[in-house]
Amino acid sequence: MKNSLFSLLCLFSSIGFAQIDPGFNLNLEQHSMKSSLPDDWSVSGSGYEVNTDTMIRHSGKSSICINKHEKSLHKQFGACEFTFRSNYQGKKIELRGFLKMQDVKNGFAGIWMRIDGESGFLEFNNMAKKKLHGSRDWTEYSITLPLPERATRIHFGALLTGTGTIWTDDFSLLIDGQDMTAAPYKEIKLYKADEDRKFDFGSNIDIETPSGLKIEDLAILGQVWGFLKYYHPAIARGDYNWDYELFRILPKVIDAKYPEERNIVLANWVKSLGVLETGKNKRPKGKHVKMNPALDWINETYLGVTLSKLLKEVKDAKRIEDHYYVDLFRPEGHPDFKHEKTYNTITFPDDGFTMLCLFRYWNAMQYYNPNRQFFNVDWQQVLREFIPKFASCDNRLSYSLTTQELICKVDDAHSNFDWNRTINHFFGENYSAVLLDFIEDKPVVTGFSDSILGSKTSLMAGDVIEQVNGRNVEDIISQRMPYTKASSKASRMKIIAENMLRSNETVLNIKYKRAGLTDSCRITMYPNNGTINLNYKYTRPDTCFKLVAPGIAYLYMGSLRNDNLEKLIPEILKTKGLIIDLRCKPIEGNGYALTTRLLSKPVSYGMFSQGSLLNPGLFAIGNGTITGNKNMHPFKGQLIILVNEMTQGYAESQALALMAVPGAIMVGSNTAGEAKNVSFIPLPGGYGTRMSGIGMYLPDGGQIQGLGIVPDIFVKPTVEGIRQGRDEVLEKALQVIQSL
Repeated sequence: MKNSLFSLLCLFSSIGFAQIDPGFNLNLEQHSMKSSLPDDWSVSGSGYEVNTDTMIRHSGKSSICINKHEKSLHKQFGACEFTFRSNYQGKKIELRGFLKMQDVKNGFAGIWMRIDGESGFLEFNNMAKKKLHGSRDWTEYSITLPLPERATRIHFGALLTGTGTIWTDDFSLLIDGQDMTAAPYKEIKLYKADEDRKFDFGSNIDIETPSGLKIEDLAILGQVWGFLKYYHPAIARGDYNWDYELFRILPKVIDAKYPEERNIVLANWVKSLGVLETGKNKRPKGKHVKMNPALDWINETYLGVTLSKLLKEVKDAKRIEDHYYVDLFRPEGHPDFKHEKTYNTITFPDDGFTMLCLFRYWNAMQYYNPNRQFFNVDWQQVLREFIPKFASCDNRLSYSLTTQELICKVDDAHSNFDWNRTINHFFGENYSAVLLDFIEDKPVVTGFSDSILGSKTSLMAGDVIEQVNGRNVEDIISQRMPYTKASSKASRMKIIAENMLRSNETVLNIKYKRAGLTDSCRITMYPNNGTINLNYKYTRPDTCFKLVAPGIAYLYMGSLRNDNLEKLIPEILKTKGLIIDLRCKPIEGNGYALTTRLLSKPVSYGMFSQGSLLNPGLFAIGNGTITGNKNMHPFKGQLIILVNEMTQGYAESQALALMAVPGAIMVGSNTAGEAKNVSFIPLPGGYGTRMSGIGMYLPDGGQIQGLGIVPDIFVKPTVEGIRQGRDEVLEKALQVIQSL
């Protein structure tokens, strides 16, 4: 629910913003009667009444009231909003506001705050985790967010989902604990690129679906455009709006009749960017380099002598680590794609912006994806494959599906297509309480996210799904596969299983097999409004700690919190065996805190690669990653770590750290093969996607991306084991400890 509301708040947020002191009218007292809300406040969302209330208020003369009495439709919400320019310096910003609630049901209430940069959102909180509902008298609530240096706008207000009524009043904003008006003023730096607004309302470019040589012309343009974007000092300085420069050069390339004419057009374009200063750009030592820039193409004869020579000069130009379009987060080193605009007001079809989407994403992967060398596709060919697909996009649906298909080519489980309601509708906006997994290559019921709703389905654990609404599961898999993001086959099938019983229908007809006999049933579908827990599979509400056999402890990392860890350590150290279950999404950085208590001394547990601003496309290993401290009382028993395809990204990094414990054994199946430290890439149309921002390797330098961490003892569940309610992976871990 939080992500859905975040998406909608992004879409409905005001384009303009208050130019006044943000302390003004936070008490909602100024009201010129030009609208139904206090001055400088606006309405977000849809389907709710949002008005000034002069009868019920916390103080003064008025408050804002948000209400809805009919059952809320899926993803609807009502909110009030205040927006202002972020001209203030500090590390943290806190929003305080008062709420009064009456009969809030089927949703939640809260205050919310979102911080934006040029490329879109940076930070967000809407109190969804608090799950405020019911009736409460006036109470003050608070949200605190980091205040990034590159923040440009701040939005805040109150919101209601579901049904009921809330009132809000008396907001205040603090930076680093002081009233915002006392915070140091920050001047937002403006670049020449920011002044170019030529194509704000459309590119005015129409591309007939290209074929043959014209696809090659556009592919070479895309490569040159991206290379110049990340390598040319003038673009790094922010001298050019590089998106709009693409729109200026596109017609010339499209009109070129021969490759030689295309090369002349591009050569003149490169020359127009100005004179370059040659200089050496610092590179890491050879033994630390995991991947070099893929720049052999600039030497190809098909570019012609002049264009190739100019591109080599750009490659050899002196650069600085201050780039308008990209930076690296410190100290982790994953890319920060700043100043990338989402152009959420464009209308489709617009061939210029659809081609911009392809070129922006393709080059971001080309120069800043740490796992490009592990792609299971020819990335050069992907560019050529998708040029006619993007040129043929004639509406938002075709554009969204084409972009989703492109994103899925990189085999990255982090690559969600954010804010895209079209994609959500494609997969289905209603969900089942049934949990599916591929067991022995079949979609098998493994449980229910809600036991009461699950009992109404007639399905049982171990049932094998054969058809959904008359469609064979093989057909569903074939249709969903190109649009399902994942880093390995196992993790892709996991996601397909999760989406197999997702639909826009309210009821699904299921054909299934149980113990060799075929039967059918009808299951009810539920909207994403909190009725069912969509994350149940990843963060079960089980206890985080228990004894599973005499002297053998079990820790579930999906519910272990750091503040409980110290209480558990004395019990853990007494055991002869400890089983840590990482088949989940750890809720905190508890894996690293745990290794500190299990190890006797610091050890290196893995290798991570970072990109380069001076040499885009180059990735080098850092100084090694250390876990653990000197510890007089380390764990002396047998450590077993349980993993499978649900062990992804952050969980995989924790698994590596825990494997540094002497004698540790990993049991289960391959992890997802997914790096951590996610980077966001804004895309035209008001959308965005994500990517793994740093490369992750085994301590010996071996590959993890796409392969996963291979366990010491390979065990996977069976259909019969699921039917019997057994955890065969856990059983194997117990056998290993008991045999020692």
